[in-house]
Amino acid sequence: MNSIEKYFSSEKQESILFVLVGIIGIAISSYFLVKMKRPFYIGMAYPLIAIAFIQIVVGSTVYVRSPKDIARVTLILHTEESSIQTEEIPRMEVVMKNFKIYRWIEIALLLLGLVMYLYLAPASLYKGIGLGLLIQSSFMLALDYFAENRGEIYLEFLRNCQ
Repeated sequence: MNSIEKYFSSEKQESILFVLVGIIGIAISSYFLVKMKRPFYIGMAYPLIAIAFIQIVVGSTVYVRSPKDIARVTLILHTEESSIQTEEIPRMEVVMKNFKIYRWIEIALLLLGLVMYLYLAPASLYKGIGLGLLIQSSFMLALDYFAENRGEIYLEFLRNCQ
């Protein structure tokens, strides 16, 4: 498997995980909202379900787009290699810059969730929101860490395609 296929196939595999976790998040949130009905669990459900929808949309988009990206970049590499420099590298540089933004947002949400969970009243709605934020932002931070590492390797490959 070449570097292009490896990068986009790995993105596609991780997108399946995003969708599955999103579905699980919605299922757990639904259970909390319908069956548990206590402020702490209702609070947990809010960030779990909100971020789950994001995970499902992003995961589905990446899953559908990945085969097209493999074909697009492979075609560029074989027919217009100079377009790697003008199209794919700039696209990936934006992707990598966005990972840095996502990381700071995820860290901020993780810290906010941690503070809420540690310092707010036991079994309160806000303590539940804090735990939900802590769980989802930790998961997103971990997955984006691996995606960013894959992106760095792929970008280095592109830069060496000259």
